[in-house]
Amino acid sequence: MPFINVKTNAKLTAGLAEQIKTQLGQAITAIPGKSEGWLMVGIDGDQTLYFRGTADPAAMVSVSLYGSASGNAMDTLTAHITGILTDTLGIASDRIYVSYMCTEHWGWNGSNF
Repeated sequence: MPFINVKTNAKLTAGLAEQIKTQLGQAITAIPGKSEGWLMVGIDGDQTLYFRGTADPAAMVSVSLYGSASGNAMDTLTAHITGILTDTLGIASDRIYVSYMCTEHWGWNGSNF
């Protein structure tokens, strides 16, 4: 039950959002047991976002996971996410933050896992 939320100040078309969603669906498999079949993705483009005092293209990505993941798996996913945003939106890798939140409490379909 992963959720990846991308917030960026980069210009985003529907086509680019679809491309990012598809690539994130492939990238989530870096976390053992996670797949696109349970992945929810939010993408907020054209946001007001400043990093290092400028409005140059940047992104904040939040990854929420049911359960936990190893540091190595999260490192791999961070590399994938960074590459996706660099390739699709032209955001420099040093202007992308990725945060992780792991939880044992996740609700779906009216109850919790």
